[in-house]
Amino acid sequence: MNESRDAWGERLPRRLGVWSAVAVLIGTTVGSGIFRVPTLVAASAQDPSTVLFAWMLGGAVSLCGALTIAELAGALPRSGGIFAYILEGFGALPAFLFGWAEMIVIRPAALGGIATICAEYAGHFAPLSRSQSSYLAATIIALVGIINYTGMQRAATVMNLVTGAKFAALAVLAILAFAAGGGSFEHFHSSWDRAADLSLIAAPLIPIMWTYDGWSNLSFIGGEIANPQKNLPIALILGTLAIIGVYLFVNAAFIYLVPVAEMAHTKLIAAVAAGRIPLLHNFGSSIVAATVIVTTFGSLIGSMMTGPRVVFAMADRGLFFKNIAHVSPRFATPSVAIGLSTALGVAFTLQGDFAHLVDRFVLGSWPFYALAVATVFILRRRDPKLPRPYRTWGYPVVPALFLLASLAMVIQALWTDPANTLFTFGVILAGVPVYFLRTVFSRHH
Repeated sequence: MNESRDAWGERLPRRLGVWSAVAVLIGTTVGSGIFRVPTLVAASAQDPSTVLFAWMLGGAVSLCGALTIAELAGALPRSGGIFAYILEGFGALPAFLFGWAEMIVIRPAALGGIATICAEYAGHFAPLSRSQSSYLAATIIALVGIINYTGMQRAATVMNLVTGAKFAALAVLAILAFAAGGGSFEHFHSSWDRAADLSLIAAPLIPIMWTYDGWSNLSFIGGEIANPQKNLPIALILGTLAIIGVYLFVNAAFIYLVPVAEMAHTKLIAAVAAGRIPLLHNFGSSIVAATVIVTTFGSLIGSMMTGPRVVFAMADRGLFFKNIAHVSPRFATPSVAIGLSTALGVAFTLQGDFAHLVDRFVLGSWPFYALAVATVFILRRRDPKLPRPYRTWGYPVVPALFLLASLAMVIQALWTDPANTLFTFGVILAGVPVYFLRTVFSRHH
């Protein structure tokens, strides 16, 4: 492998075009959440207008983040994305803590949780015991790791196909919901009480933001995007807009088929909704199961494509063990980082049911998203001449709104679930002594 670096200091080849980048963002973000979270939102919001407003609000927050991160992605198209921006804006320790959290908890928990859901739905077609489901989930993670190890281009090709299939499946389900006449527009009748309803939006916003989480992950492979100063901002914004559109369309279809009051007590909302589409009545559950399998598999490929790049970047920038930055001479991929992420994901999966960890640790990313967005303010003042092919639309209001929303989410989580929130932050802060031990170790070697 040629160890030469490009103009931004990257060693990995830049082979992904703009549409592959959009597919990575969509494929990584649209996973199991859209099949799980609508029930939680309905239970909290209790009104169709409030439900749809909560999903729009979550989309607006994500779009504010994407519009801001797009400026950094175009100006600093580096591997690691959020890690690289925090390093530039706030220094080594906060950047290391993001990489630590991503490596040790957030990514393995996400891989384990998503793979578990994928395996459980595979059980619809071939009944599996609990242990068999766990082994299948671990095997799926290993397969996804191998696909990513054998080349970014190969992984991107699979990702393009899977993302197209999942987007088409969700769109077809939503279209059939309205076209086949199995529901009622009466379900959208609202008793909108703005003061009361707005107070109900805060609780479901955290799981909604988990469903949107992934809008920033494209930045993690910023070192492998071709023509990055143009393609990265375009892909970040287009991909986020597409996700907002499909989520709103799918949620409207669910409400059309299943009243919000009933939806609040319907765990498998997609299966119930599909069962009420006359054309799918006998095959609805099988179609939904297949859609979930395709959707979660695509999310796993994207998650493995993006997450290991943070660990790779951390090692490549001298903040972690150098060997982890090894690049496969044959496949030009960060092979050790991918292997480490695969091993940790498999370990989490085999230890037990870790799907709940995704919900527990999702909030762990948001303080770092806020730091990355705040970097835009810092660099605008510190380095005004930095080439910025794209400048944040709506600056400074848009990034400020994202920072306020991030702060509100953390406060809400501390108020409603202090034990899990403090535990999450405790795991992140456990990286502080690791950082200093690594610094001491590096000085002696």
